Amino acid sequence: MDASLSFESFFEGAKKAAHRAMDDHGRAEYDEFALHGGVAFERLAKAVLVSKNPTYLVEMRNGNSDMLLHLGGDLDLEVKKVRTVGAREAIERLRRLRVLPKDSQLDQLIDLRNGTAHTAVGDEAKALLPALAENVETLLKHLRQPVTAFWGRWSSAVHVAVDKERDEIQRDVEIRIKQARHLFEDKFSGMPDDIKELVLSAPTAEEGKYWLGDMTVLNGGDVLMASSRVKCPACTGVAMMTLVPTDRTGPRAALVPDGFICHLCGLNLQGREEMAACKELAPIDGSVVSIPSLAEAYELRSRLHLGETHAG
Repeated sequence: MDASLSFESFFEGAKKAAHRAMDDHGRAEYDEFALHGGVAFERLAKAVLVSKNPTYLVEMRNGNSDMLLHLGGDLDLEVKKVRTVGAREAIERLRRLRVLPKDSQLDQLIDLRNGTAHTAVGDEAKALLPALAENVETLLKHLRQPVTAFWGRWSSAVHVAVDKERDEIQRDVEIRIKQARHLFEDKFSGMPDDIKELVLSAPTAEEGKYWLGDMTVLNGGDVLMASSRVKCPACTGVAMMTLVPTDRTGPRAALVPDGFICHLCGLNLQGREEMAACKELAPIDGSVVSIPSLAEAYELRSRLHLGETHAG
């Protein structure tokens, strides 16, 4: 039988495509994620079928008896004549063999990969990472293959994706942090070891297109927003967190984290729910963050006052 139809070939191909899918998801290229995620699962499904019986790969069409004999090891065929089942049929066979449960989200991923879903790929594919991770884990358990050996550096992100103890926002935020960390590391692949440390230790410009530094935005005596430099939970570089007031009464303005952006690794969190899900940036006990009183706020390095507008 051709080596391309071996268990090892399908398994390694699945692993390579799965890693590309995780890279795509981390870069928010969700159409590519659907493509590579679907390819990864198809190849892993075929690896399982081959491990049970190579003839389970036969596509049931008229005149396909030669393929059956080839996969049974009794007939040699040219590589160009070898044709196996598609992803849909491979999955259905595993379900009939009670290896895989029914999962509409996995079916949706395969439809997106095949271009048969009547929807925008990116909109649907983004939320399908847990479905891919869960079904891959099911097949790996059947094969008695360790998850870490298949997913490699993405193992911890996949573990989060299948963790039902976390809610959807918590899973999404933790996965994005891990993805940003890996993509940041990739930027320094093949470079001297000290380059990354030099980048992380470089001082941040006080002003620029993206950076405003520590700042309190006031409208008269009211605090509208504050920003502060914080350590990025993904790459450990200097990033910016914004805070907004819960109310404007009292001598000190109580603020809660409302957003975060790191221009070194690209991690971007928006809204109170996402910030609350990030343990490194938001208080986990429900408390709020306080900024200095208005008199002290004026001593900060940069300030912006909003008042009346004037012509000219």
